[in-house]
Amino acid sequence: MTELRFDGKVVLITGGGRGVGRAHALLLASRGAKIVVVDPGVAVDGSGGSSGPADEVVQEIKAAGGEAVSCYESVAEERGATAMVQAALDSFGRLDAVINNAGINGPELFENHTAEQFRRMCEVNYIGTALVSHAAWKHFMKSGGGRIVNTASEGPLGIHEMMTAYGGAKGGVIGLTLALASEGPKYGIAVNGFSPRIATRMSSPEVMSHVYGKPPEAFAKLGTVFPPELASHAAAYLSHESCPLNGVMLCCGGGQILRMAIMQNVGFTSENLTMETIAEHLDEIIDMSAAANVGVGARAGEARKPKLAGGNKTSLESVS
Repeated sequence: MTELRFDGKVVLITGGGRGVGRAHALLLASRGAKIVVVDPGVAVDGSGGSSGPADEVVQEIKAAGGEAVSCYESVAEERGATAMVQAALDSFGRLDAVINNAGINGPELFENHTAEQFRRMCEVNYIGTALVSHAAWKHFMKSGGGRIVNTASEGPLGIHEMMTAYGGAKGGVIGLTLALASEGPKYGIAVNGFSPRIATRMSSPEVMSHVYGKPPEAFAKLGTVFPPELASHAAAYLSHESCPLNGVMLCCGGGQILRMAIMQNVGFTSENLTMETIAEHLDEIIDMSAAANVGVGARAGEARKPKLAGGNKTSLESVS
């Protein structure tokens, strides 16, 4: 197969100074892309700041013969989101793809979280993704299209404890991704999600020890099994102009790639639905063995709506 290249293309990567964002930047640059590395250099919880991480990646790209610029704006501020898109236009004259990778984490039991922690997690992980996408969206509408890759997570699926604040915010990212995917095709914009399975500072042995109550040594090999570089190819592919996907969430890590999706079954229909009939038909209602994907199709422009039993149109289909 011909190598997928990004020659002449410009990709903006938030959180591009460290972890999987850095891996994205180096991979895409090696394939010919010009990179805007956005990273204010904050700690895992969003505190502090430094120009170092972004500058180091830019220097590494340039040393390898590529082109890149640094940007230290915060995704949580509308002004910052606008400025980073403008940085791409000022530096390279165009913008072709955005990878919304910036994120913070702070795993804790629900009862121990503060209101401020919930707000901050949403400001960066969800609002930040929305603001950067919004700034890029307006440009893509004028330029004839582009690609947005939003970093989602398996956190909203309830498979880990201490994910209420982070998982809730990332659940918003999933909803934003799928909703945007329904609007994008008319402008030539494709929007997809990327959920990385990686070992970074957000999933360090110390962090995992806190979540699972085991010694840090138990998680020492995660970096070998789940390096960021193994996951980045999925995000890069979703950024490529040849990728036909829209409204799809790919999960990648450790050499495995798979699709995550929101599914819906046919369920049960009755003209006299009561609590008692729900209880009586509960197994049928929750059976997902024949469930189908809800929302846009796997390939751009293929809108799909859920099939419902009994001709009942008082549903998602009637308002979609």
